[in-house]
Amino acid sequence: MPASLPLSDAIHPYSDEDIMKRIDACPKLASLQSINSALAGLVRSEQSITGQIADIIRRDPSLTARLLRMVNSVYFGLSAKVNNIEEAVFYLGLRQIRELSVATPVIEDLEKINRSTLRLPWRELWKHSIGAAIMTREILATTSFHVDDDTDYIVGLLHNVGKVILASTFPEAFARVVEGSYSSASAVCARERELIGWDHARVGGYYLTRHQLAPEITDAVLHHNDPAAAEENAYFAAAVQVADQVVRSVGIAGGFEKVPALSDEAWAFLPGWKILYGNDDRETRLARAALSNRIQRLPALLSGLI
Repeated sequence: MPASLPLSDAIHPYSDEDIMKRIDACPKLASLQSINSALAGLVRSEQSITGQIADIIRRDPSLTARLLRMVNSVYFGLSAKVNNIEEAVFYLGLRQIRELSVATPVIEDLEKINRSTLRLPWRELWKHSIGAAIMTREILATTSFHVDDDTDYIVGLLHNVGKVILASTFPEAFARVVEGSYSSASAVCARERELIGWDHARVGGYYLTRHQLAPEITDAVLHHNDPAAAEENAYFAAAVQVADQVVRSVGIAGGFEKVPALSDEAWAFLPGWKILYGNDDRETRLARAALSNRIQRLPALLSGLI
């Protein structure tokens, strides 16, 4: 009987039909159909009352636990522990409450989707995803691009959803991907295409399209490693690409694979940075200055969330 081939030789890219069939078998994210709509409506209202918001939060034990963990983290540096939801809402503010109300159910849904037996650092992926969501919003706020909803936060949060799908649907091939060390995110995508046929960005874009999400979201996820290809939604994709590198720069890995973080000087050479700020040295300096404080505080903030 002939010896079996090594896994790297035995795996070949799957057909588009097979890939789509496996992705289609993954459950949808219920949270994307209705992301805490009652809470979202309240926090957008100028007449919101802290007590009303607290009552809605109490109905969600996971959101309650995450909120209290965050407000008691070193990020806020409070001298006394906060156990009261109304008080936590006061300290956090409506913007961070809204971000928590988006992130909490999405992360929980992604954990349910993951049926993989691979031993992977999932907690680091969730931390990176929330960090990218925060920084995508912060980055776009430094530009003239106006966003009047939570699309900026959501595209950052979901940009690596394809990795969760790949780990669940192609565990053996994906295991080979995460074993390697790579020079860049593009090299990771090339390896995914070599072993599977699609990379995580394409998988994520296709998966989210099944949810009938807005093109701003699906295009940003699909093209976050090549933002110019997102065309009219290039600003969202560009902000995600830069946010991914910013989060890596403070020691929060981009998921599972080994990719070195870019230095902050190298950010200006990213295609996404050029889309957002052009080649203007003054714009680059202003953007760095605007983002600097938030970047430095990001690890402490995330330690209270995940």
